[in-house]
Amino acid sequence: MEKNSSWNWSIKGILVKCGGFSSQLAKNVTEKVDGDPLWGSRFDATNPEAVIKTHLDFLRNGADIILTNTYQSSVEGFVKYLGVTKDRGEELIQKSVELAKEAKKQYLTETGSGLETTLPLILGSIGPYGACLHDGSEYSGNYADTITKDQLKQWHRTRIEICLAAGVDGLALETLPCQMEAEAVTEFVLENCPDAKFWVSFQCKDEKNLASGESFAEAALSIWRLVQNQKAVHRLLGIGVNCVNPLFVTPLLTSLTQVAGPDRIPLVVYSNRGEIWDADQGEWTGNGEEVVKFVPEWIQLGARIVGGCCRVYPTDVLAIRKYVDSLNIKS
Repeated sequence: MEKNSSWNWSIKGILVKCGGFSSQLAKNVTEKVDGDPLWGSRFDATNPEAVIKTHLDFLRNGADIILTNTYQSSVEGFVKYLGVTKDRGEELIQKSVELAKEAKKQYLTETGSGLETTLPLILGSIGPYGACLHDGSEYSGNYADTITKDQLKQWHRTRIEICLAAGVDGLALETLPCQMEAEAVTEFVLENCPDAKFWVSFQCKDEKNLASGESFAEAALSIWRLVQNQKAVHRLLGIGVNCVNPLFVTPLLTSLTQVAGPDRIPLVVYSNRGEIWDADQGEWTGNGEEVVKFVPEWIQLGARIVGGCCRVYPTDVLAIRKYVDSLNIKS
């Protein structure tokens, strides 16, 4: 199943993740991206050159990690909204990995780096079940009352297995709005993908709680215990938050470190700018923050991967890159 897990998981220092892929993609295409039921995933089929360019925009501005354009990918979604066959839907998920690998290849050629170099890393973006529903429920997790943990495992299986088989370096289990789904996808990876590296990242609505209203600290701690019980800590890059208001991050991480006691849980953070997506209006509302100004406190709290999510652009990633470089952390 896994053809390429060759990178050294013991990389030390702070790694910089890319920003909001679909936000930047919108600058590279003429069609509307936000509000599309497939979001950026549509363009793996319709404009692969723009997908490669978007990855390159982040790589050229210092990203150590890029994510495949699969956050909102699902076979069901491709069948419904592109009118393709099930087999073609699976091929499009694989194609997304190939486009990220092509961008990495072009970047390494530009910089004169060897093609076998460890960085940058490509992680498969494994977004929540709610994303495919196209109803904003990844920001509420309300589907947890209508679907079982086993059903969630089966739903996530296809994309995870295709991404791993296509050669990603690991998995970003991200924007998870409720504890049950986080446990489901983590258990699936632990039980069925013995060599896969991964992080688990939650979507939170305020300084203490997941989108579902559950405690972030308790949900994150439950994932840490699952990983510990499976003796898989060496496969875990981090537990944390993404697509949250940057003002919420420090209280959220602090709540986790307090309940974790002596355990030093590796943390991953990639916030948005603090704007809010209005699903009814189909646009972002509110004023945004400069993400880089929060990065020092996140790192101080134990974040080892920092970056951005929606509305965080390559220029923001470059600012984060410059700050991380200023720390002179040796890898």
